[in-house]
Amino acid sequence: MRKVLIVVESDGRQITDSPTVKKMLSAIEMAKAEDATQATSVQVIAANHLTSQDQGIEFQPWDLQTSSQLQEIIYCPLTLALPENLVLPFEKIIKACRDVCGLRQQIAQQIQVAIGDGCFWLPVVLTAKGPLYGEVITLAEEFNGQKLPENLLLCDLTYYQPFHLSDALRQKVYQIAHNIICFLSAPPATYLVQFGLKRSEMYFDRLWPFPTAPALASVGVQQPDLFTCHWYCLTAKPILDLTIIPAAHSGFRLL
Repeated sequence: MRKVLIVVESDGRQITDSPTVKKMLSAIEMAKAEDATQATSVQVIAANHLTSQDQGIEFQPWDLQTSSQLQEIIYCPLTLALPENLVLPFEKIIKACRDVCGLRQQIAQQIQVAIGDGCFWLPVVLTAKGPLYGEVITLAEEFNGQKLPENLLLCDLTYYQPFHLSDALRQKVYQIAHNIICFLSAPPATYLVQFGLKRSEMYFDRLWPFPTAPALASVGVQQPDLFTCHWYCLTAKPILDLTIIPAAHSGFRLL
């Protein structure tokens, strides 16, 4: 039997009832319905409640060739606050993303990109065959200029997709995102590259190694949405393309 552990920061109702966690659960439930050949249980668990017993078997989440006698566990962290004493898939990339200041400095030195705060997110769906780039997400106009909290799951904000960039700026953002993903040797997953823009210059802010709150903007707008993409990456299911549903093009903003 396959067991999915959605790991959140705490077991408080504010976290477990967040729209982001609910959408991740919904994406997994829909995927389960598509694949009735394998029984799958899903559990939301607080990071501080993880124990060695929860580790089951150690394996890469995109490599599903496990013994039938062992329980297959797929970890789906939606938090950067993982315990230091457990060896889990994504541990290295999550640790790198948790050190926001350190990662900024590394990216500035290694990739020669400016760093700074930002409220734009580029989705990068990294499949086993390579990256797919989604349309940029940004804050809805009424929240422009608002300071973002460290934990996006806890803020009551609205996000917007697609935010269209000029072709030249789009290619620049894609290239920088690709370089960051390669530099970190990132495993297959759905990533959000958070960045800022000023006078057509990109500023790297941070990297989210899972679909956090801004990914909500993709639901009903992008096909497949970013939560479904993340689940497909974790289970090595192919994703051929990311498309914006035609009705979602109305009222887009351009930079």
